Amino acid sequence: MTGILPWSTRPVFKPVPLFLASRYLRAKRKNRFAALVSAVSVAGIGLGVAVLIIVMSVMNGFEREIAARILGMTADATLFAAPETLRDWPALAHRLEQDPDVVAVRPFIRGSGMVNARGKVRGVLIYGVPTEGEAAVSQLPRYLEDVSLSALAGAATPPAIILGHTLAKEAQVQAGDLITLISPQWDSQQQIGLPAYDRLAVVGTFQAGMHEFDSSFGIMGLEAAARLFKLEGSVSGLRLKLKDSTQAPAVAARLGAELGPSYLVIDWTRYHRNFFLAIKSQKRMMFVILSLIVAVAAFNVVSSMVMIVQEKQTDIAILRTIGLPPRDVLWAFLAQGAIVTGIGVSLGVVLGMVGAHYANDFMRLVEHTFGVQFIKPDVYYINYLPTEVRTADALAVALATFAICVAATLYPAWRAAQIAPVEALRYE
Repeated sequence: MTGILPWSTRPVFKPVPLFLASRYLRAKRKNRFAALVSAVSVAGIGLGVAVLIIVMSVMNGFEREIAARILGMTADATLFAAPETLRDWPALAHRLEQDPDVVAVRPFIRGSGMVNARGKVRGVLIYGVPTEGEAAVSQLPRYLEDVSLSALAGAATPPAIILGHTLAKEAQVQAGDLITLISPQWDSQQQIGLPAYDRLAVVGTFQAGMHEFDSSFGIMGLEAAARLFKLEGSVSGLRLKLKDSTQAPAVAARLGAELGPSYLVIDWTRYHRNFFLAIKSQKRMMFVILSLIVAVAAFNVVSSMVMIVQEKQTDIAILRTIGLPPRDVLWAFLAQGAIVTGIGVSLGVVLGMVGAHYANDFMRLVEHTFGVQFIKPDVYYINYLPTEVRTADALAVALATFAICVAATLYPAWRAAQIAPVEALRYE
């Protein structure tokens, strides 16, 4: 006579918790409302994960684009002389180029003023740059529109200038027009005197894609800027291209320490520092706030699990009667919650990746349909919705959501493990 194998030794049921979880998920529900709540919980988990990934991708995209625009118009590091202009700069530039972390060094002249074109006055920041070799330290040549830096060479009268695209549009000037630069003048005691008025010839425009640069910058040749701001024989500073721009803070600090207190070395991350800190802070806050969507989905998981436990009380009691230990009941419902959560998380990751990829297209469609503008360049620096999905962020969202929702199933699973077979079968 063949004996009945104990529950723990029956091979068809191994592993028991996972087998039970999969059976309960595949079984047709008697309670349709419980099935609806389960579907809603999966959808809620997927929506929460997708929204978190899309929002974090957009913030990553903003950070990347702003950093790219800043690095495109400025160098990895900038050296100034304290407190005066830099006079013996060729020797210093040669010394810096010998540093193993420095790729190239170029001088620049910086001055400010106002441009007047047909009565339209706009503030402008003038940068004097070398007409040759500028591409070694910045991406300015890429941003020029139908003009090259060679147009700034020579001692033309009036001096040539390239204006930012937005600045030229606001001042209603184009290539070939003349403008007047009004620049402040300082005496030897650093007291302001009568401003200087200089005629400049607009030879073209540039468009960096960042409103701050396009609306307030003007580019001149180094020699012309030196004459304009009376800096013959000296420059405002040196711009440095480094081998690794991500190491700019450390390299700039080292160079500043080596050169001494007479020089100030500033890395690119200190430009718009508050903006980058704000993005990181908002990214953390958005993660916390949007996690509430996941919390709501976790409550739905708890509700569906409680209904399933109520529905399966008789089955659980029978399984307990034939020898299934309480811990296997606990693990069975935890496994069921983990499977449901895994499906929701996987769905959310896929939707988040696809949504992040088409976020800008969707925004353009909504703007065109309703005639609105969500991203104004004078507020957000750029006029489109950049995205960058980072694997670490997506993984963090998925793991955090999975942990929260599985933890939410602990109580219903524990309640299932505490069901007394006698009480559950009393009225059966």
